[in-house]
Amino acid sequence: MRAMRIGIVVFEQVDLLDVGGPYEVLLTASRLVERDGGEPPFEVLTLGVAAEPVAAYGGLRLTPQATLAEAGRLDVLIVPGAIRIDDVLADSRLMQAVRGAAGDTPVVASVCTGAFVLGAIGLLEGRPWTTHWEDVDDLAGRVADSEGGEAWVRWVDAGGVLTSGGLSSGIAMALHLVDRFAGRDLALRTARQIEYEWDPEAGRRT
Repeated sequence: MRAMRIGIVVFEQVDLLDVGGPYEVLLTASRLVERDGGEPPFEVLTLGVAAEPVAAYGGLRLTPQATLAEAGRLDVLIVPGAIRIDDVLADSRLMQAVRGAAGDTPVVASVCTGAFVLGAIGLLEGRPWTTHWEDVDDLAGRVADSEGGEAWVRWVDAGGVLTSGGLSSGIAMALHLVDRFAGRDLALRTARQIEYEWDPEAGRRT
């Protein structure tokens, strides 16, 4: 069975924990399976509009492993957030690249204000969603025909679209992805390995 290919978008001023949290969870899950002699269930890639490094919020530079256009088939696309999310939404090259990749990917997920990107490309319409609790009302005013935002849940799984709350909620959502695609036992083992107190029921499934 081939590994699921999961792409995490990186861009200028992206929040580090939004990227690093899911990346570490999925990497650790695969390492645990490999340690047991199995095939890793996930291949995780960082993806940018271009191949050049980007500066995350605070200045740490991240180098994409591939571009969004050249990444090939993905099973899951994760869109992190940013402090100044309106600057991200104004980046037409990034938005076009994410829209194209999302259109070819079965499951698209967001962390924190990454939900604003999903909303801007029409993925939240007719679905429940969440984002950072401070930003729920703002995003609700931008998304037409939505079931509305939910504050204070770690993640919302609406099938082909997943959203998560702020910052560390990306870790909780990534553990839910492990649970959904590789089983509860591996998700619990992964949470234990990274010493994260994960509640499988802290989100909402629809």
